[in-house]
Amino acid sequence: MFPKAHLTSHSRMCLALVSVPDDRAEQRTCLICGDRATGLHYGIISCEGCKGFFKRSICNKRVYRCSRDKNCVMSRKQRNRCQYCRLLKCLQMGMNRKAIREDGMPGGRNKSIGPVQISEEEIERIMSGQEFEEEANHWSNHGDSDHSSPGNRASESNQPSPGSTLSSSRSVELNGFVAFRDQYMGMSVPPHYQYIPHLFTYSAHSPLLPPQARSLDPQSYSLIHQLVSAEDLEPLGTPMLIEDGYAVTQAELFALLCRLADELLFRQIAWIKKLPFFCELSIKDYTCLLSSTWQELILLSSLTVYSKQIFGELADVTAKYSPSDEELHRFSDEGMEVIERLIYLYHKFHQLKVSNEEYACMKAINFLNQDIRGLTSASQLEQLNKRYWYICQDFTEYKYTHQPNRFPDLMMCLPEIRYIAGKMVNVPLEQLPLLFKVVLHSCKTSVGKE
Repeated sequence: MFPKAHLTSHSRMCLALVSVPDDRAEQRTCLICGDRATGLHYGIISCEGCKGFFKRSICNKRVYRCSRDKNCVMSRKQRNRCQYCRLLKCLQMGMNRKAIREDGMPGGRNKSIGPVQISEEEIERIMSGQEFEEEANHWSNHGDSDHSSPGNRASESNQPSPGSTLSSSRSVELNGFVAFRDQYMGMSVPPHYQYIPHLFTYSAHSPLLPPQARSLDPQSYSLIHQLVSAEDLEPLGTPMLIEDGYAVTQAELFALLCRLADELLFRQIAWIKKLPFFCELSIKDYTCLLSSTWQELILLSSLTVYSKQIFGELADVTAKYSPSDEELHRFSDEGMEVIERLIYLYHKFHQLKVSNEEYACMKAINFLNQDIRGLTSASQLEQLNKRYWYICQDFTEYKYTHQPNRFPDLMMCLPEIRYIAGKMVNVPLEQLPLLFKVVLHSCKTSVGKE
């Protein structure tokens, strides 16, 4: 959630993550915007940005408007200025809606499906939203079907699925963001991206272990207590108080984000040395684990144990920062995806009200990732991971007996945190102040209305 640039020299030296571009990749251009293409997506050669835009537009039944004459120039720099013309070109160039998976998961539904040529009348029905309305009327008249997306149906259990949770609350979540964009852009904003995939195939009707009334295992209690004792739960020491009337600049906000990242990072380093299993792994493995997961650990802590400060004091600082029109227009697709996922995840944690014990277990489980390359004790890591997985399950089923889906709900947040942390690396550093402003403003506003 915080920038990895401009950390202290010691942090950079210990934790630099080098990204080497693959110059050997075949240079192809996107048929939509001319950017570097990454492959065949939904039937045509396109870039990651246009692929994601097309999928979100179709899956979420977007209806856009063009403020000009519906022939805006599509280029890498200008593709975000008119969503209507961008989607129109996607359809005109042959992007195939039938290649999009119905469940919203990554990957095409059918790799053999190629580009399609559709009539102007059909394109107009899609662009106007008429086709989406016809589909909605069909499902309302015929009821649920096995072909409907799981994310579009409420779970039969007491707790809704991630997709249905997002769908039912997206109007609440986006109130802040809509107001923010309207204030600075003077334009309406389309509904929130319902882009969160189903992260697990976990069934609410068949939990890992049937919840039952019982006492907490003494060993579980002891290990959880040790994990919580390793945490520094004191308030963050980085000053985040700004006098009234002061206008924060982009550079000042970025510097503050870096100082916060520094403090949070060094808290993670101190945490490792206090772990109950510290002596069971080599320093090389710890270095490898921290280098690969530190952004995820910071994100998890910011959304849970430090959330009151991050979404309180830091949100007050970002409120005093006013981005320029150029910053708003140049904001990337990657940044938009990170925003929507962070808003969803914040509300998920806010709904769950994660305890310190659960946070400590989740953090250990995420840290003990045996799939990271370069580890010398992967099998031992796997055993440690399983230990804290079952301990966390034991604790949640003991303490929250009336929430049988709580444990899988918690575990489903971890791959989402990893995904967001990986995506944030691709967001340009100069866009991070705006990203934080939007996320914190949206979350604080929506929670304040509850």
